[in-house]
Amino acid sequence: MKTMREFYEAIINGTEVTEEMREFAEQAIAKLDATNEKRKEKAAAKALEKEPRIRQVADLLTSEPKTATMIAAELSELDGAEVKVQAASALLRQAVAKGWACVEDIKVPKKGTQKGYTAA
Repeated sequence: MKTMREFYEAIINGTEVTEEMREFAEQAIAKLDATNEKRKEKAAAKALEKEPRIRQVADLLTSEPKTATMIAAELSELDGAEVKVQAASALLRQAVAKGWACVEDIKVPKKGTQKGYTAA
């Protein structure tokens, strides 16, 4: 097997699986495993990098429910730069996943139901 195309065509045509095809498939799986391992390492490094920020967001929470909009405004004040609601929402979801915050649906006047976050 020289190319993926030849490999796939052999499978489609129902060619008997040869030892060469078996080796090619094993090598392809090894490459996929290596790629996935690198991706996991990068994701873990990013998660460690964001952990202090998630902790900062969790520390802003009290027993009174706050929306992502409120947290974004507080973070913007602290940082001196605008923090978007989507970014605050992502940080809040991660805080909930870590057990540092709790989430519930709250009614917001003129907006309807939104997620309210409280300290765990």
